[in-house]
Amino acid sequence: QVQLVESGGGLVQPGGSLRLSCAASGIMFSISTMCWYRQARGKERELVALITTGFVTRYPDSVKGRFTISRDNAKNTVYLEMTSLKPEDTAAYYCVAQYGSSDYWGQGTQVTVSS
Repeated sequence: QVQLVESGGGLVQPGGSLRLSCAASGIMFSISTMCWYRQARGKERELVALITTGFVTRYPDSVKGRFTISRDNAKNTVYLEMTSLKPEDTAAYYCVAQYGSSDYWGQGTQVTVSS
């Protein structure tokens, strides 16, 4: 049974930082590409970070330079470090594992950027 459990979301002021974590089980984590997506209310889902099995990372322009994805294969955990947060970063953030031919999603964690 695959489980992805996100944590670290919350309320932060503009300009602040948060670190999201996603602990995975039930998959071969080290051979999975790991992603973070987000979905704001009324908007389409957006990929915000990806890290391959070879530790190659990709970001959209909207978060490049502010967000950093990393992984710890020994802990089966992927992280998303978010800095210089803006109100438009407010969304539910989801961890996704691309394992084999399937995508597995976590339950999401809410990030709210507001003063």
